[in-house]
Amino acid sequence: MSDTPAPPVPPGEFDRLNPIRPDATRVAGVTRRGRACELLDNSGAGLSIAELQEVLDALIAQDRFGFAMASPAGGSTLDLERREAGHIQIGDRLFRLLLRRYTARIEPF
Repeated sequence: MSDTPAPPVPPGEFDRLNPIRPDATRVAGVTRRGRACELLDNSGAGLSIAELQEVLDALIAQDRFGFAMASPAGGSTLDLERREAGHIQIGDRLFRLLLRRYTARIEPF
């Protein structure tokens, strides 16, 4: 049973189960369409502002902020609370990257 993955976190529960750390770092930016966006480092890894700025700049260049016209699964429904998750490597460390509209959040992986 130890190889059984944990059940997925119910919608709306992620933020409650993973609160913002007191030492979290925020880096502000502006999307290509002029909207404010931010990268929040909630990993506790002490990533430098330069590393965080590089990640934020890449997300802005890839136009990853804002609303998607279709769901990632191919449907045509727009989900305003949609959260995309993936991973990102910074240096030799791996982190979880969560995207929600105009906020990207780095968490421990």
